Amino acid sequence: MGRHSSARPRGVRGLRSRSPVILLSALLVLALLGWFTFDFLRDRLRASSCDSTTVVNVTAAADIAPVVAQIGNKVSEQDEGSCYKVNVATRDSSSTAESLVVSDGTERPDVWIPESTVWLQRAQEKGAWNVPVSGTSIASSPVVVALTEDTANQLGWPQKEPEWSQLFGPDARKLAIGMPDPAREPTGVSTLFGIRQLIGSGPAAGQKITSELRRLSPNVVPEAPDLFARLPGAESAQEPLDGFPTSEVSVLRYNAKQNGAPLVAAYAQPPVPSLDFPFVVLPETKPEKREAAERFLKVLIGQQAAETFGDAGFRTPDGEMLRERAGDRRTSSQKLTPPPMPSPTEVTDVLNEWAGVNLSARIQVLLDVSGSMNEPVPGTGKNRMAVTLQAAELGIGLMKPTTKIGVWLFSTNLDGQDKDYKELIPVRSVADQLSGGALNTLRAVKALENGATGLYDSTLAAYRSATQNYEAGRINLVVVLTDGKNEDSNGISRDQLIKELGKLRDPRHPVQIIGIGIGPDIDQAELRMISGATGGQAFTTPDPTKISDIFYAALSKLVCQPPTCQPQQGG
Repeated sequence: MGRHSSARPRGVRGLRSRSPVILLSALLVLALLGWFTFDFLRDRLRASSCDSTTVVNVTAAADIAPVVAQIGNKVSEQDEGSCYKVNVATRDSSSTAESLVVSDGTERPDVWIPESTVWLQRAQEKGAWNVPVSGTSIASSPVVVALTEDTANQLGWPQKEPEWSQLFGPDARKLAIGMPDPAREPTGVSTLFGIRQLIGSGPAAGQKITSELRRLSPNVVPEAPDLFARLPGAESAQEPLDGFPTSEVSVLRYNAKQNGAPLVAAYAQPPVPSLDFPFVVLPETKPEKREAAERFLKVLIGQQAAETFGDAGFRTPDGEMLRERAGDRRTSSQKLTPPPMPSPTEVTDVLNEWAGVNLSARIQVLLDVSGSMNEPVPGTGKNRMAVTLQAAELGIGLMKPTTKIGVWLFSTNLDGQDKDYKELIPVRSVADQLSGGALNTLRAVKALENGATGLYDSTLAAYRSATQNYEAGRINLVVVLTDGKNEDSNGISRDQLIKELGKLRDPRHPVQIIGIGIGPDIDQAELRMISGATGGQAFTTPDPTKISDIFYAALSKLVCQPPTCQPQQGG
C-alpha cells in the first residue's frame, strides 16, 4: 500500500519536472506550423490575387539584352506572386530611336535600355520629344581602346599600361586605329571627347582636332562589330587594325571566346563617358505596366542581380568591378568612376565637329519632275530629266555608305489637289539604297507632261521635314534639283518662303539648302536667295549638258565643310 502510494507522487513529480520542456516544445511546433501556414496562405493569396499577369515589353541594346532577359526570367520563375512577366527584345538603339519618332510597324516597348544616355538625347533630337533625356543606370562599362597584344607590347605593356596619348593626338604613334561611327555608336562619341581632352583648348586646338579626326576617318565602320572583323588573322579584305575604341565588356567577351589572340584594353585618363545603360519607362506606358516596370527596375539594381551582371562583365553604375579578375592584366579591376554624362549641347558640338571632317550626311533630295524637264538636251539624245537622273545616280555612288539619302518629287498638284510634292524614296543609308533597289526606282522617274514648277511650297515642306528629322553627327542638307522658277500661283510667295525658312533655321541644328539649277529658264538670283536663307549655296548653269560638272561642284561643297576647308563659290 505504501509502495503504491509512494509511486504516484514520483510519477507526478517527473511529469512536473519535464512539463516546461514539453510545453516549450509544443509552443515551438505550433509557432513553426503557424509561420509556415501563414507563408503558404500568403503566397496562395498573392498568387490568387493576380487576376491577370502584366507583361512588360523591354527593348534593350545587344550588349545588355541577354543579361536583362536572364534576370527577367528569374523573376517569372521564382516569384509566382509577382503578377508580372518580362519580355526582352534585342534591337540596336539607332533603329529604336527612329521608331519612337515614326512608327515602323514594330510594337512600341514599355521600357527602353539603350547602351548610353546619349541615345535618349538623340531620340529627342530626332523628334521623340517625350522621351526622357536621362534614366536610371543599371550597369556600366568603360569605353576603352582594344589593342592587339603586339601593339600593346610596342607601347610598353605589360610593364606599363598603354595610354590614349600614345594612340590619339599630336604625340600618337603611327598605328592603324579603327573608329566606330559616332553618329551610330556611343563608343565613338566618347572617343571624340577623349580626343578633345588630349588636345585641350589652345590657340591651334581646332586645327589639331581636325587633323586627328581626318586621320581616323579612313578607318570608320558603320557597325561596331565590324571592327573585330578587321583584327589580324580575321578574314577581311581591308587592312588589319592595331586597335579600336569599344567597351570593356566587349573586350572581356572577345577574350573569353578565345577566337584569336586576346586584346588589351587601354583606359582613358581622365576617363571618358562610359556606357551607362539607362533604364527608361516610356511616357505612353500604361499605369499597370509602369508599376510592374518600376518593380523590375528595383530587381535590376538590387544585390541579387549584381552577380549576374558581374558574371557578364559589367560594372556597377558607379564603376566598381563586380567580378575579381586576378591575374589578367589585359583589363583593369580597379574602380573606374564614370564622369558625368555630357549635355545634349556638348554631344551635338562634337558630332557636328566630326561630321564636318568625315561627312556622314543626311540628304533630302527634291527633284523637279515638271513638264519642262522633258525638253531635249542637244547632242545627248536625252532630255533634261534623263541627264539629271544620270548625274544624281553617279553622285550617289560617290557618297559614303553611311550617308543617308532620300528623294522627293515635285511639280504641281503632284500628290492630290493641294500638295506639289510626294516622297519617292524614304531616307535610308546609301548602302541600304544601293542594295535595296533604290536606283531602279530612280531610273524609272518620268517628267509630267503638263506639270508646272511648284518650287516654293515644295522647298518649304522639304526643309521643314529635314529640320524635324535633323540628325546630329551628320551634315544635314536639302538638295533642290530644278530647271525653272516657281510657277504655282496658288502657293506661297517667295517672300513668304524666305520668311518661313528664316523661322525654321536653327544655328545649333544647321540644315542647309543646296540649289542645283540647269537650263536657260533657271532664275539664278532666286535660287541663290532661297539657298542663302539657310546658309547654303546655289550652283547653276544654262547648259544642261554641264549638269554633271555642276553636280560634282555641289558635292565638293558637301565634302568641304568648315573647319576642314574654305567653302567654294557657287557657279
